[in-house]
Amino acid sequence: MRLVESLSVSKRGFIFFASRFFLYMLICYLDESGTPETPGTTSHYILAGIAIPIAKWKNYEGALRKLKSRYALEGKEIHSAYIPRPIIEQNNIPDFEKLTYQERTKAVVKLRNIELLRLKASPRTHKQYKQTLKNFRQTEEYIHLSINERKNLLEELSVLISKWPDVRLFADCIDKVHFDEARAKRTIEEEAFIQVISRFEQYLKIYTKTSSDAKCGIIVHDNNQTMSDRLGTMMRNFQENGTLWTSIKNIIETPFFVDSKAVNMVQIADLCSFALRRYVENQEEILFNNIFQIADRKDNKTVGVRHFTVQPCNCIICKSHS
Repeated sequence: MRLVESLSVSKRGFIFFASRFFLYMLICYLDESGTPETPGTTSHYILAGIAIPIAKWKNYEGALRKLKSRYALEGKEIHSAYIPRPIIEQNNIPDFEKLTYQERTKAVVKLRNIELLRLKASPRTHKQYKQTLKNFRQTEEYIHLSINERKNLLEELSVLISKWPDVRLFADCIDKVHFDEARAKRTIEEEAFIQVISRFEQYLKIYTKTSSDAKCGIIVHDNNQTMSDRLGTMMRNFQENGTLWTSIKNIIETPFFVDSKAVNMVQIADLCSFALRRYVENQEEILFNNIFQIADRKDNKTVGVRHFTVQPCNCIICKSHS
């Protein structure tokens, strides 16, 4: 049997070669949505992981690239929180939707440059200039797409992954008001990491018990300079002593931290965490209903996703979890 497509898992060029021995391995890609600080800018902090069988990685990666190419986003990052944001310059361009992608881009860039020059001309608007420049950079890869096209892109992505039968979603959605770091003796980021790791490990154990093939897993995390050392230390401790909920026998190595711009599957984890946060905070169901279909389930209960909040909670996650 031929070698599975190699996977780059480090900015320093570490290459992980998946041979026949690893055909039953899953790669769990992690990304977060929301701010961990309290109060921060969001009411919830979400960590989501999407586990992909390595034998299917090439097929699913190809499907993602094909979809992105239809929106002229080859090699560009899908950052779900930025994509649906209004791009007000588009409203000031006559017949914007009738223009080609190239014409749209040129027209938006022209208006943005005019605005930046106006703000930069006066010391009184220097702070506004810096914030506007930051906002423009966050959406610059999507300025050729109308608001409807950008929303359709996210929905199409969520539908695509909902049809992957052997992919599983693991996530922790924490309402920051109800999480006490002092009492828990760990940060909200650490709590979410423990929960996702434990759920992924339990899935691997159950699969191994019901199959002649042992299934192992590795963790690939969006690059997080402030947390990489801490999560690596936590993972080594888990492998020696287990978590609060389970021993760790099937997850190997410490997490690999990667640049999300270069890894499509981390961008999908970002979409999942974004969809979960928009649901628990704003009851937005379009993206959520699609990605929630791949949440890990056992005995008709959703065991792969938790909503940590005041109880009773009538959200779909809590109803299907309890």
